[in-house]
Amino acid sequence: MTLDNNNPASAAAAESAEAENTPTPEAVSPEAISPEQAANAAAHAAAAVEANAVETQAAEEAASAEEMSKLIDQYGEQQEAHAQNEIIEVKVVAYTEQGVVVDLGGKTEGLVPAAEFSETDIPRPEPNAMIEVQRTGEHKEGYTIVSYQKVLRRRTWEKIDAQFKAKETVTGKVVDRIKGGLVVDIGVRAFLPGSQYDLRPAANLDDLVGKELPVRITKLNRRRGNVVVSRRALMEEELHAKRAALLETLTEGQTVHGTVKNVTDYGVFVDLGGIDGLLHLTDLSWGRVKHPSEVLKPEQEVDVQILKFDKEKQRVSLGLKQLMVDPWITAGEKYPAGIKVKGKVAGVVDYGCFVELEPGVEGLVHVSEMSWSKKTQHPSKVVKVGEEVDVVILDIKPSDRRISLGMKQAQPDPWLLIAEKYPVGTIVTGNVRNIAEFGAFIEIEDGFDGLIHVGDVSWTGRVKNPHEVFKKGEPVTAKVLKIDPENRRVSLGIKQVNDIWGDWFKEHKVGQIVKGKVSRIATFGAFVELGENIEGLCHNTEIEERKRRDEGHGAPMHRTGIGPLKSAGPLEPGKEYEFKIIKISSDTRRIGLSYRAAVKQIERKEIEQYRSTKATAGATIGDAIKSKLAR
Repeated sequence: MTLDNNNPASAAAAESAEAENTPTPEAVSPEAISPEQAANAAAHAAAAVEANAVETQAAEEAASAEEMSKLIDQYGEQQEAHAQNEIIEVKVVAYTEQGVVVDLGGKTEGLVPAAEFSETDIPRPEPNAMIEVQRTGEHKEGYTIVSYQKVLRRRTWEKIDAQFKAKETVTGKVVDRIKGGLVVDIGVRAFLPGSQYDLRPAANLDDLVGKELPVRITKLNRRRGNVVVSRRALMEEELHAKRAALLETLTEGQTVHGTVKNVTDYGVFVDLGGIDGLLHLTDLSWGRVKHPSEVLKPEQEVDVQILKFDKEKQRVSLGLKQLMVDPWITAGEKYPAGIKVKGKVAGVVDYGCFVELEPGVEGLVHVSEMSWSKKTQHPSKVVKVGEEVDVVILDIKPSDRRISLGMKQAQPDPWLLIAEKYPVGTIVTGNVRNIAEFGAFIEIEDGFDGLIHVGDVSWTGRVKNPHEVFKKGEPVTAKVLKIDPENRRVSLGIKQVNDIWGDWFKEHKVGQIVKGKVSRIATFGAFVELGENIEGLCHNTEIEERKRRDEGHGAPMHRTGIGPLKSAGPLEPGKEYEFKIIKISSDTRRIGLSYRAAVKQIERKEIEQYRSTKATAGATIGDAIKSKLAR
């Protein structure tokens, strides 16, 4: 049975909206970097968010007050100005078209008008039932008009007033959805503001029409017919009770069960059954987590460990990964230095990339360990996040939770292949990549350079400035002189490409007699041209016997009197002579010659030839000399 109040409810609705408590935190700045800072930020941000929500809902609730009053006016009558007519108990004696006839005593009958039943949902009392009515002071067709409805309304208001004063829980049925909240039937039509439905602002109240809700009467104005109720007040009382009991049982290190209440950018709020704890992003997993939603979802149940508990501030820091085995405990045994493993690229930075070997265990591949190539590339040009790569463990420090990895070490060392592909003596062609004071670097192939030292540019001329010989980017042909894979070095030479010295050395040996032209005389001997751009030295000691040199009148003195003039005995510049090769150094390109040894060898050969041509065996050396002089 419902009896409707009929006065405006705008004042009560507005007052109710202003008196709302602040809901549980919804969001905190995602810049929080630690569980404790996140919790502090959550408290302040939540207060601001909820304050705005309450102001908005309060405005809506105030705007709906007039609508609520109109609804009340549709069903109610004005409250009695004064209880001038007492309530009397009577007996139902009959039904008529005009209404319900009751016995007032003293052979007087009263009539409850039929309209009180037809125009409302008040059930008609059974015959012979005892009911309470109130005189109206009106008479009709011999009956004293009494009101059954007014008494029911008075009794209802008395009951609601008692419930309000006793702060009892009342069950009401949602009968309408209006702007700013709901209309709830608790015997009279009461206003339930939207902000008072739940601890947090409800997104949609439309689906609640027709449902029964437990509520608490928070505002009551019988004179104006205004009643405001709250479901949230009951929930807060229950929450406070649970929180107080829970605070007495929580300890750090304890494992507790909870439900995910809210997911933010920096972590997850978990309802532990009366108090919310913050599970920070860094405590969700030993592995890398970009966003908490990757691990937990709202309303999901989860076991967590209490990492830090401040009973006074009622703040709880939680951890999920702490309930799992730390993978770094066994990382030293699973990933010893030197082994090759597979991993997934978890992140790319300017100085390299992080590779996840397993959830929670990541290692750094420095940019210098990503490729054998000397060309420096940004790591993002080499690998992509999520890509699977082969790496080699270079170094591991489980206590520091660090692993150094190498990608290039997982691939064959190209320098070893270079030694096979370009053995010493190979002619190669490449472009000048860089020019230094001591030579030029030639790119043999992508990632591999060889150095042409200034001393290996020409056999004759001396290169003082490599920039006069080389131009960056121009092609150069050179010979591989040396490969050092360990130090990543290749030595090249240009002058060795047309190695006339090498060809000459192949054709001549020590002890051989050669012809040469004296090109110039020095104080220590004579330089002899043996071929184009090939010179040998005949030292003074190898020109003539020392005795013969000493028998001379002495070398002519220089005009200044400083020392003797250059002299090579019988050798004269521009003339050809025969010399004997007495020394060959292919590395230093030096040839030692002897004029006197050649003369002796030639003379000995001629004597042997002379003897072989004479019929008599009595020929002497003197005869051979006379024969030579005669020619």
